[in-house]
Amino acid sequence: MARLVDVIEEMIKQILDENQGVAIISRSVLAEKVNCVPSQITYVLSTRFTNGQGFIVESRRGGGGQIRISRIQRLTSTDYLMHTVNALGDDLSQQEAEVYLRNFMDYGIISDRQASLIKAAISDNALSRLEADKKGSVRMDIFKNMLISLIARS
Repeated sequence: MARLVDVIEEMIKQILDENQGVAIISRSVLAEKVNCVPSQITYVLSTRFTNGQGFIVESRRGGGGQIRISRIQRLTSTDYLMHTVNALGDDLSQQEAEVYLRNFMDYGIISDRQASLIKAAISDNALSRLEADKKGSVRMDIFKNMLISLIARS
């Protein structure tokens, strides 16, 4: 069975696909559809629909508390990867990295093979010799360098 966050993400992506890359949703209505609390919708928006992952999320107060989610229009895969590299911070969890990789594959930016190699290189298992507080920053450094390498080869 799919995790609730994955179900919510897929629902939002389906709305985006059906509406030329723009979705206007109500957090409470969507939460009701998937039988969860609105804060779970907020969590999905803040982790799966970030600027670095190619989305702009605008929260509108009043008018039913609608949220507008837009796909950032990109010209090329290189532009998309550059945008992501520039938007990344200093720390990255394995779960966050996997979300980025899934988005890259969904948009045809990288192949399944490339995603598998990156995932293996930045996995908790690959970084197991590091102290726990260093894993996120080392993972981010490796991830950024791998993306820059993909940019350089495109």
